[in-house]
Amino acid sequence: MTEVALAPDSSPQPPEVIVQLLEKLGLAYQVRLEHPGLAAAQRIQAVLLEDAVGALLVLFPRNQLLDLNRLAELTGRKLVAVKPERLERMLGKHELGALPGLPPLTSAPCLYDERLLAEPRLLVESGQPGVLLELASEDFRSLLSKASAARFGEPLAAIRPNLDRPADDRAEITQAVQAFTARRIQQRLEETIEIPPLAESAQKIIKLRVDPNATVEDITGVVETDPALAAQVVSWAASPYYAAPGKIRSVEDAIVRVLGFDLVINLALGLALGKSLSLPKDQPQQATPYWQQAIYTAAVIEGLTRAMPRAQRPETGLTYLAGLLHNFGYLVLAHVFPPHFSLICRHLEVNPHLSHSYIEQHLLGITREQIGSWLMSFWDMPEELFTALRFQHDPDYQDDNAAYPNLVCLAVSLLRNRGIGSGPEVEIPNDLFEALGLTREKAEGAVDKVLQAEAALRELASQFNP
Repeated sequence: MTEVALAPDSSPQPPEVIVQLLEKLGLAYQVRLEHPGLAAAQRIQAVLLEDAVGALLVLFPRNQLLDLNRLAELTGRKLVAVKPERLERMLGKHELGALPGLPPLTSAPCLYDERLLAEPRLLVESGQPGVLLELASEDFRSLLSKASAARFGEPLAAIRPNLDRPADDRAEITQAVQAFTARRIQQRLEETIEIPPLAESAQKIIKLRVDPNATVEDITGVVETDPALAAQVVSWAASPYYAAPGKIRSVEDAIVRVLGFDLVINLALGLALGKSLSLPKDQPQQATPYWQQAIYTAAVIEGLTRAMPRAQRPETGLTYLAGLLHNFGYLVLAHVFPPHFSLICRHLEVNPHLSHSYIEQHLLGITREQIGSWLMSFWDMPEELFTALRFQHDPDYQDDNAAYPNLVCLAVSLLRNRGIGSGPEVEIPNDLFEALGLTREKAEGAVDKVLQAEAALRELASQFNP
């Protein structure tokens, strides 16, 4: 007998088409509401893949990474995630908001990882976001009668991203480069990785950043020597986001009347560094565009920094810059490993339940945070900046510069939970708010303010990548 329990009447319920399907199959289930404490080994991740042959529904537990290379070896097919538009049309026919891991619902053949059935009870997406179905493994097995079993997932326990050993970054980056160039490289790391030299304009801006006697005239002079940079600074100041009174007539006008010395110098530095590496042509489907995510993150960090108690506040301009460049390692990976970046993108698409760190560690042996932070250090950026990039995913990070990575961690997590950025939603620990002297309410308020200006921020972001 079908059993619908453990969710109050007022709670979200499974879609009617799913209820009817399970009743038709005579399967007992319980409704569970999603929350961060659910065991990943019990959660079924469903991904719809395709190639020229057709579609394939793939099921595996959320404590695994779906390895497309291994899948290709097993099936002889080069499968990729179904395009979001097609998936939305398919789900829309049944009025579903998410892909349920129920093979009878789709006409596509199904392949599942045999370790999926190791748990006595399983949790399946119902098609209604946030609403899960709990079934006994034996009952779920009956849904797999026409499916094929194999071992293709990589257990996350076997993938260990280096989150807290920056001393090992140089060796691990070198090892990764050697593995992908298929030759032993004996030169120093900076000769091994073909990174372009720091732009001259960026070098001048860095000198001004550390010069206590630098003036508005100094930064105006540097910005005006780069016509593209000058145009963008003026355009930013004239943006509806800053609502400047009157027309902005010059770079100096933009600095003095609207943006201020601190913001312009960090904005100019972010532009110079960001444009030293071009945006990759490939990117994961449904990814937030690079500069859009960068601008949103920087804006949220700006609001969070202002909301902190005055005695705890770090340097506002530097926290803004950390937000602007927090994902810089993404550009570096695309530059250093161009033949393999598309493979990273395809794996990000089929593993939406995972942070990018697991995928990059599995495929490359390093993460974007390691290589991005190393390059910032190599370019003699401020220590606060490369610390922010390196430890941005560690909510427990502590040292003298901890406020910088803590702010990036909080901003990225808050935005991810609003659907901006990549990776799964995360539960933000109370200790992180306390470390920054913030309440959840103040932090969420900073995000609300940014999202209220979404149109203006999108316009600003578009100027980075015309």
